[in-house]
Amino acid sequence: MTYSVVDISGLNRISERILSNAAGAIAGMAKVTVQSAEGRPLIGATMFGVTTPAVTRARERLEELGYEVLVFHATGTGGQSMEALARGGYLAGILDLTTTELADDLVGGVLSAGPDRLEAAGALGLPQVVSLGALDMVNFGPRETVPPQFESRNIYVHNPTVTLMRTTPEECAELGRRIARKLSAATGPTALFVPLKGVSMIATEGGPFHDAAADEALFAALRGGLSENVELHELELDVNDPAFADAMANRLDEMIHDQG
Repeated sequence: MTYSVVDISGLNRISERILSNAAGAIAGMAKVTVQSAEGRPLIGATMFGVTTPAVTRARERLEELGYEVLVFHATGTGGQSMEALARGGYLAGILDLTTTELADDLVGGVLSAGPDRLEAAGALGLPQVVSLGALDMVNFGPRETVPPQFESRNIYVHNPTVTLMRTTPEECAELGRRIARKLSAATGPTALFVPLKGVSMIATEGGPFHDAAADEALFAALRGGLSENVELHELELDVNDPAFADAMANRLDEMIHDQG
């Protein structure tokens, strides 16, 4: 759209200039040829504020290994966009480190990516390395927007516009079952990395969302539900430990090369 500046009530020197500029822009867009981009293989990665150090480190490692990394903020539309690009054939693999959108879909938070999240890569046979980033939380807006039925829950005000709620052991167990089912259905190489020392920056020991019972419910459901075609890597690290990020990035690289 081009702003007319003056009302289109006859022509004058201003409207003539504006219309000429618009016509030139349209003609240029009609004639331009966009060259197909060739370059390094593309990797899709999911990130949240509480998993930023991990994804930053993993991205740097993957770039060292020769990839270009597209980072998607796991806010519902982020996960949907990454999986749409995967279905479009753009991605060589997926580093799904932050699967928090599944918690919002289960509990009713504001950042759900829908019930089909975490299924695209598996259906396409794409190499995927997955983790449990930020599954300790459900997302809401300002504190006053948290539904009243959750008032007794462990609630953390991240900032004036973002309020987080800790997932319970029961919710974590269901998340584990859902993730196990989705990953077990994958037709391509799939690995799940479990950070035993904390799934987010605020879920480590001493943090406001540290809850050993909830974490163990998540981990136990995954152990019991994953099929043999899914690699399970349990590391005595938290999700933001550099060694955890390197392990995920290195394994994804190996999977892509093995498949090629």
